[in-house]
Amino acid sequence: MDVPRNSNNKVTVGYAVSITGCGTDPLSEGAAVLKHAIHQASANGNYGYKMYAIVHPKGEDCGSQLKDLGYTVLIRDTPVAVEDIKGDFLRNKIESNGCCGEKELIKLEAYTIVEHPIVVHLDLDVLILQPMDALFDYMLGKTSDLSTIPVMWQEKPPPKEVNAFFTRDYNMVHASTKYKPVQGGFLVLRPSLKTYKEFCDIIREGDFRDGKGWGGVVGPFYGSMTFQGIIPYYYDYLNPGTSLELNRCIYNQMCDNPRDQRTINDEFMENVEQEKKIARIVEADLWRMWSQLTSPCVKSLGGVFRSPVTGSKKDYAESFMDSGIEFVPTLRHLGGVLVTDQERLTESNLKVTVRTTGKVVTFL
Repeated sequence: MDVPRNSNNKVTVGYAVSITGCGTDPLSEGAAVLKHAIHQASANGNYGYKMYAIVHPKGEDCGSQLKDLGYTVLIRDTPVAVEDIKGDFLRNKIESNGCCGEKELIKLEAYTIVEHPIVVHLDLDVLILQPMDALFDYMLGKTSDLSTIPVMWQEKPPPKEVNAFFTRDYNMVHASTKYKPVQGGFLVLRPSLKTYKEFCDIIREGDFRDGKGWGGVVGPFYGSMTFQGIIPYYYDYLNPGTSLELNRCIYNQMCDNPRDQRTINDEFMENVEQEKKIARIVEADLWRMWSQLTSPCVKSLGGVFRSPVTGSKKDYAESFMDSGIEFVPTLRHLGGVLVTDQERLTESNLKVTVRTTGKVVTFL
């Protein structure tokens, strides 16, 4: 297969988001900010990009608007109709499972975008802050050196071929659970119609057991009937040694506390006024990064944000945290723009704005 390249002769990676329905929050802002972040990362990396929106028919009215932002819109129904699922328990329960029921399975449509050697599926409330070239190089066989990739468990032998990179959501299960859920907002995958058919066959068979999960081994946990559960079932149980779990402190950083605190609606209400460190983030849920800087994953800045004034990353972080600015503990992330309870903040030039007590700090 000829690998697609952009006008700068860079191999093109597909980036996909999924729209399962239309709510009250506009999608265009989050989609614009995400695309801009990917554009910036691509400009500083060795790979090009193309944006896709996988849209369920119930989300077509709002999802089709992403065409104007340069997304290729793919209208896709769920890979398997609920009535075609053989397993009674899954067929009767899946529509009320997780955030979006069976509709979240349209994320699997990313495997059908086979014109790209790699597809990255992301949620809309994500920012890419640095190129992910190391992952792409390794997946494409350009290097066999794993030392440049922060994997979660160094002691495990690396697989001969990596067909997926992901992180896990440890907060959802007990520490003793053997098969942990995948965090559903970030998946780097190798597109394959064969793999897609295998997922469809799994869903159609519907071997999700009450109290035991997929195949009686993976689940139950929040969203386990859909994406968060079927991905670890496929890669960890059915096809072990074909994927890598990334260090969740570096990739897909949630700024949560998986050791002794549960994630509830992705919200944390902690006072971070005295914190003197900034999480080292490569790809992050942005409001969570600023409203929760006390997790076990907190690192020094490490080269993420750059001061538009001095160009110094470290100095900017220190001066910012020492400036006496108090973080508002009620930040919310709506459609890619940070807001407070009192005021919606939008920036037509795609700047990301953080509202603090008495001051506004804008990051490019």
